[in-house]
Amino acid sequence: MQEQYRTLAREGVHEIEINKSRFLCALAPVATEAEAQDFIARVRKEHPGARHHCFAYVLGADGGIQKASDDGEPGGTAGVPMLQMLVRREMRYVVAVVTRWFGGVKLGAGGLIRAYGGVVGEALDALGTVTRQRFRLATITVDHQRAGRVENDLRTTGRAVREVSYGAEVRIEIGLPEADLESFTAWLADTTAGAARLELGGEAYGDL
Repeated sequence: MQEQYRTLAREGVHEIEINKSRFLCALAPVATEAEAQDFIARVRKEHPGARHHCFAYVLGADGGIQKASDDGEPGGTAGVPMLQMLVRREMRYVVAVVTRWFGGVKLGAGGLIRAYGGVVGEALDALGTVTRQRFRLATITVDHQRAGRVENDLRTTGRAVREVSYGAEVRIEIGLPEADLESFTAWLADTTAGAARLELGGEAYGDL
């Protein structure tokens, strides 16, 4: 699995105008191809009068799923430069749709490539990106007397505390980078005088 990947911070739009043609880029974080296709369909529905709705998306932490469409523009002048921009920026789990309204002035193949790729790059800058890190899920079980200090120490040191549940004992679910497991286990034993138990689970990605 990839140790980390970059994705979009939030959904949004960004628009530019070149020689009277409007290029509106809509970006969204998506988890699956179905979500990406739903977003593309939504953008088409929002702008039914536009001539082109070109798209590109990259899915998978390793970027294993990549698709692009020129939607009627000359081959290779829209979807491909959009996809290249996403890949160049190392984006994952993201879909881009660029809606174009033709302004009467032909841009030529080079102009289209620069416009479609450029508006995606500008949109990424405007909306911002986040890096997600691969974590090993783990559960700390500790007595109530020590739980408050443990939880506080975890949060103040920037650990990814996912959930805290109270019963006969306190269970604190966290995410740990694989490389930190050994040092964290030693820290937990020292902090709780060996009273806490650490149970390792599966893997997930979380914000870095």
